[in-house]
Amino acid sequence: MKLLLDTHVLIWLLLEPAKVAGPALRAFCDPENVVLVSAATAWEIAIKESIGKLSLPAPSRTWLPSACTKAGLDWLSITAAHALAVSTLPWHHRDPFDRMLVAQSLAEGCTLISKDGTLKSYGVSLLWT
Repeated sequence: MKLLLDTHVLIWLLLEPAKVAGPALRAFCDPENVVLVSAATAWEIAIKESIGKLSLPAPSRTWLPSACTKAGLDWLSITAAHALAVSTLPWHHRDPFDRMLVAQSLAEGCTLISKDGTLKSYGVSLLWT
């Protein structure tokens, strides 16, 4: 199965894994699954760090790539098709980063791991509990 991590889940997995719900943590740890991190997540982390809303063990530009590599995570680039697909999504959710993750999940056939149950309204496969 292909899994795409929401930003909060990525941060929790890397820094506070006890916060991740059992089914989501088991899916993450299953070696049969491919676990992806969107470039949108890196962008969101960089923005939150730069405005002081997120504190990390080291600057995101060095910490995040290293932590993701150590955890065996793969990067998912944002394509023009992903970006344009956002225009077809209903406005159930206003967060642009979450809307991109939904578009990518739908386009790439990924299960999105997120605590945000609102994202289910898009018809995306969502895993948390």
